[in-house]
Amino acid sequence: MAQVSLKKLVKRYGALEIVHGIDLDIADKEFIALVGPSGCGKSTTLRMVAGLEPISGGDIEIGGRVVNDLAPRDRNISMVFQSYALYPHMSVRENMGFSLKIAKVPQPEIDQRVNEAAAILSLEALMDRRPAQLSGGQRQRVAMGRAIVRNPEVFLFDEPLSNLDAKLRTQMRTEIKKLHAKVQATVIYVTHDQVEAMTLADRIVIMRDGYIEQVGTPDEVFKRPATRFVAGFIGSPPMNILDATVDGDSVVFANGDRLPLPAKFKSAVTQGQKVTFGLRPDDLFPTGHGLVTGSASEVHEASLPVSITEPLGNETLVFVEFAGREWVARMLNPRALATGEQIKMNFDLSQAHLFAADTGKSLAI
Repeated sequence: MAQVSLKKLVKRYGALEIVHGIDLDIADKEFIALVGPSGCGKSTTLRMVAGLEPISGGDIEIGGRVVNDLAPRDRNISMVFQSYALYPHMSVRENMGFSLKIAKVPQPEIDQRVNEAAAILSLEALMDRRPAQLSGGQRQRVAMGRAIVRNPEVFLFDEPLSNLDAKLRTQMRTEIKKLHAKVQATVIYVTHDQVEAMTLADRIVIMRDGYIEQVGTPDEVFKRPATRFVAGFIGSPPMNILDATVDGDSVVFANGDRLPLPAKFKSAVTQGQKVTFGLRPDDLFPTGHGLVTGSASEVHEASLPVSITEPLGNETLVFVEFAGREWVARMLNPRALATGEQIKMNFDLSQAHLFAADTGKSLAI
């Protein structure tokens, strides 16, 4: 069993604390993604799990044993790096089997493990090539193969796709998902790309400034963000977010524009309370060009001017002016729109979010 537990995990560099006593339990064979902006502590956390960074406090458990003082080679983990880290003078076969050779594993067993990993990753035709003869995606598959041959309990991925172009990243996401289904190991995957996290992970850990903001399934963190930060970080395009004040049955924005107070928040707020209002682009759309998710009675219609559009084929992102700023909407079955054109927009307020202005925490009950 390869459960991983982080208990009050701390990392300091001198007087500067980078990771602030985080707690996280990862189940056996679970795929966890650590996401967050640069400097949030996600890669530092991964490197502590790997044993590449000493911890400053707390415990790391892998498979029920504390590994704080164990060397990386003794933790039964394998790590795939952003830079591939392949030996340029070795063939694919030699790169994949090198760690086993160093460990003095018998050659017949090395050959068997390397061939099995090559079959999983469809590398059979490339085994005699050197890294310079491979594409970026092929090199990353070799790096994953080198990790597989060790039969680890835990795979650690440190932004493995960030050096690839957009098309290759999409292909490699599929490869990694297939790999996890085949090898059935625990995976901890660090990325700054929330699309990678949403498409790959069983659960997502959103980090900010060395703290964990929220842990949940992709659906949970998207539909029920615990904080304003999570709401703005998860989702593409990001959620429309704007400060407001509760006034009776309305939320009023700084310029005086207002929207009806969503029914689900009426018992959670008080008159005059400062809040942050959020609505995803999927829930703001031109009349007749979107899907109402909740009650039709909570759809608010307003005529708004178009500032710009971004056609994407079967949908168009429409930027409209409201409450003194631009809001982005998603238009399904699009038609041509002119800059400055007034169009009727639907706000599906049943899907709106409110956050406390002072703490940033969700006000959902």
